[in-house]
Amino acid sequence: QVQLVESGGGLVQAGGSLRLSCAVSGRTDRSYAMGWFRQAPGKERELVAATSWIGITTQYGDSVKGRFTISKNGAGNTVYLQMNSLKPEDTAVYYCAAAKSLATITLADYWGQGTQVTVSS
Repeated sequence: QVQLVESGGGLVQAGGSLRLSCAVSGRTDRSYAMGWFRQAPGKERELVAATSWIGITTQYGDSVKGRFTISKNGAGNTVYLQMNSLKPEDTAVYYCAAAKSLATITLADYWGQGTQVTVSS
């Protein structure tokens, strides 16, 4: 089992920045691709950003390219999502996820509980 705990959400004005963190614990003896998803009220969950275990390969949703950056710390037990130039449409609950490979990130094996991000206009 892998446990994921998100933090760093909150209320920010449009144009501002936030950094989300995802603490990874539990069975980390294997490598996992990591991703951030979000879900706004009345909308489907969407992939925001994902990275391979090594961190060389990343992918981003079209709506956040150039504004958001996914990264990991050296130990690999924390995943970050740096969010810049935030827009009201970025308002959502953000979830951290872990999958056996980047190719299957949308079918993640583990999910965090989510953290709310609200961007005011």
